[in-house]
Amino acid sequence: MRRTSIAVLALALTACGGPAAPAEEEFSLPTAAAYFTTPCPEAGTKPATDKELTYWSMWTKDEPQGKVLRYAADCFTKKTGVKVTIQWLGRAYLRQNLLPALNTDTVPDLFDQDLTNIKAAIASAGGTRPLDDVLNLKTGDGVVRDVLPAAYRDSAAIKDESGKPFAVPYLVMGNAWWYDKKKVPGLKPPATMKDLYTLFGDRSVALDGDIGYYAAWFFDQLATRYVGPGGLARAAQDPTGRLWKSDPGFLKAAEHTAGIAAHLVDGWDAGKFPQIQQRWADGDATYLFMGSWGPTETREYLTKQGGGQNIDYGSFQFPMPDGATHDVIEVQQVAFGVTAKARHPEAAKAFIAYFLTRDLLAGLPAVADSLTPRTDLPVPSDLTDLKAALENPAKKHTLFMDGLDGVADGKFAEQVFFPADNDLLKGRLTPVAFVDRLVTATAAFWKAQG
Repeated sequence: MRRTSIAVLALALTACGGPAAPAEEEFSLPTAAAYFTTPCPEAGTKPATDKELTYWSMWTKDEPQGKVLRYAADCFTKKTGVKVTIQWLGRAYLRQNLLPALNTDTVPDLFDQDLTNIKAAIASAGGTRPLDDVLNLKTGDGVVRDVLPAAYRDSAAIKDESGKPFAVPYLVMGNAWWYDKKKVPGLKPPATMKDLYTLFGDRSVALDGDIGYYAAWFFDQLATRYVGPGGLARAAQDPTGRLWKSDPGFLKAAEHTAGIAAHLVDGWDAGKFPQIQQRWADGDATYLFMGSWGPTETREYLTKQGGGQNIDYGSFQFPMPDGATHDVIEVQQVAFGVTAKARHPEAAKAFIAYFLTRDLLAGLPAVADSLTPRTDLPVPSDLTDLKAALENPAKKHTLFMDGLDGVADGKFAEQVFFPADNDLLKGRLTPVAFVDRLVTATAAFWKAQG
């Protein structure tokens, strides 16, 4: 894929106060292979006493992200003398491994996962320690507070009940409508929902309907623009269920969701992931709403297929529906946490700061085609549109699914929301009936929870 670079201009002043010629330092992403041969940067923060740390990771050792983290851990050991023991446990480990371990003394010092799951499963159980002091630690090229934008280090999503951060982000994910620029040259992002429907035409939208999370994104995106960040999660946690009906924005969002359903490709509800996503990559559909991992997954598929087919990825955000007042963009941060019972918290915190060093964090876009919170790192070309949207100051950040998927440890989404949303998309429920269903099913769910 194409690589991008960032030019950093340093303006020096002459002795008499006038400007000298700007000196330009260009930082380009290395190739994936070259990244693992780059010299290890110096550590800005070295533990005074800890000589080891244990890290439980959501990645596997063979994933690109896992390879980058392993390299960073080896560099950390070289520069600090701290031995890093990593267990590669995969996405489900937070509830399967870490949560049960909180009541024991066998917990890692360091762990990672997306913010929604960390907060719902670990922080809410008192399993994390505040990390506000990490913000003042030195990376290999600055201070954590300075290299992380306020939108990420100061967001409400990352803070515990005391107002202190329970995690520090290192990877950023967004979502968008994806299309092939070769197939739709000169596309102008739609400004209204009417524009969006016109753009879609007939049966041009891909969706793997067996993934409830993906199918729910349409309603989620639209509803949040009406009710604002946190509105979906509040309605889901209302024991009476009445919030779904008291705010008219939910019904309006349901009406637009039904409108999008009319443009879904035939078979969207009959396949098994990733069959429909692959159909989009093959050109059988024009638009796909997907997370920032979409280009990576579809490129890997096309590469395995052979034939030399490729996609020139472009993306755009949902337009603002009529009457909506919240211009939001969903963002999910993968972050480090330090357990409350960590035996080596000093080393864990030092590693967090070390990994945020530009030359190390560059491995995520270079090797894993991922976005990071640092603004001085080049962006994979596939993700430039999305990165610009995420950094648009006019847009309010909200969590993926507005945090609804973390309510009641994910049980609310699985038992209440996903089934109702699926019936709305299939036309089994009208928008009015969908909202009514959420009212009664939400009340019944919380009554059953006791």
